Amino acid sequence: MFLSVFEMFKVGIGPSSSHTMGPMVAAARFLDMMRASPFQFAGVRASLHGSLAFTGVGHATDRATILGLAGFVPDTYDQDKAETTLVALAKDHTLHPEGLPPLHFDPKTDLTFDYDTHLTGHANGMILMATDAQGDVILRQVFYSIGGGFVMTEEELAAGKATDEGAPVPYPFKSAAEMLEMSTNSGKSIAVMKRANEVSRGTPESLSAGTGRLWQVMNDCLERGLSTDGTLPGGLNVKRRAKDIHDKLQAERGMNLNAPHTINDWMAVYAMAVNEENAAGGQVVTAPTNGAAGVLPATLRYYLDHVPGSSESQIEDFLLTAAAIGGLVKYNASISGAEAGCQAEVGSAAAMAAAGLCAVMGGTPQQIENAAEIALEHHLGMTCDPVRGLVQVPCIERNGLGAIKAVSAASLALRGDGTHLVPLDACIETMRQTGADMSEKYKETSLGGLAVNVPNC
Repeated sequence: MFLSVFEMFKVGIGPSSSHTMGPMVAAARFLDMMRASPFQFAGVRASLHGSLAFTGVGHATDRATILGLAGFVPDTYDQDKAETTLVALAKDHTLHPEGLPPLHFDPKTDLTFDYDTHLTGHANGMILMATDAQGDVILRQVFYSIGGGFVMTEEELAAGKATDEGAPVPYPFKSAAEMLEMSTNSGKSIAVMKRANEVSRGTPESLSAGTGRLWQVMNDCLERGLSTDGTLPGGLNVKRRAKDIHDKLQAERGMNLNAPHTINDWMAVYAMAVNEENAAGGQVVTAPTNGAAGVLPATLRYYLDHVPGSSESQIEDFLLTAAAIGGLVKYNASISGAEAGCQAEVGSAAAMAAAGLCAVMGGTPQQIENAAEIALEHHLGMTCDPVRGLVQVPCIERNGLGAIKAVSAASLALRGDGTHLVPLDACIETMRQTGADMSEKYKETSLGGLAVNVPNC
């Protein structure tokens, strides 16, 4: 099994990888299908189902779908151009994707939130349709946004299509047990094995450039969050807090007034800065999702700014180790909040970040596996219950606490020798089973939990 670091970490836009990026990616794939078709098209339609319907407005799923059908993709998203496109669409009800004729699309009638029709493949389902001049549907495709910006068609999901279809890699581990066995037999670290897998499909130069860009986008997002105040969009009137907290922390530096636990505030504010940017629709990196995008960069920034002896030369090892753990979670369970609750998002992110931190602080493969297990274990059962379907409450603070847990998990693992009772594989399987048993009310539908117990207007 091989899942590239560039699949686990994707540059995209907020507020949600599954509800914003995924539908945009699905729409782009549908446009490619239309371009390859012999039919003459005159219009497009879309229907959103399951969690994409229930929390679609709060997650900007409708907007993402429309822009995807207009030809936008997350990696090169231009916000100013998107706004111009939406203004024009409101006037002439026409989309102009490259390589296709003008397509009729009226958002009021051609985009529906279907709360009643259940698509069986995944909680995040959508149907895209293309019509002829008479308005008859002549091309139809069901897509599922399965978390982290990953998208599969109905046929791909039913066929059990593997994530990886490329040439064999040197270290194709499918479980943490296999990963540790390969590490022991080869004498290589998790990061070295992961690097060898990546380079077998590319080059050392492309890997270095790509991981460098990932961290640049992550850190730029974090810095924007630390320097921007105001109120987040969506109607909850949630105030941005990261800038104010960061300003106070900086002012207190060197004053010998801080209790030791103040370091938790630094970790939390780094994560909150990222997720406030995500909530505002800014550019983020899935890690492994948008809703959990703050945990890993916060942990990495904590390492670089607060750990003696830290080095930027370790960033690639951090990301490679984290991606190896994230790939195991995705392959054997889920990173989708709509499928398994927030344990699959912030829990997975904390496990990835804990593993990365443990690695760059000199942890053995066994200690790294232990760190990931500790972080994931203590997110088991966490629900996804966003108030008004917005990725704000409890999501922003939850990322801050996820970063704190990640650092604590790495520290605890480094204090031991790597031996522990619960294997990471068992923890991942427990998360999968817990997600399967969890009520749909608590899986990104905003039908339970905080979403129904907190006034949202």
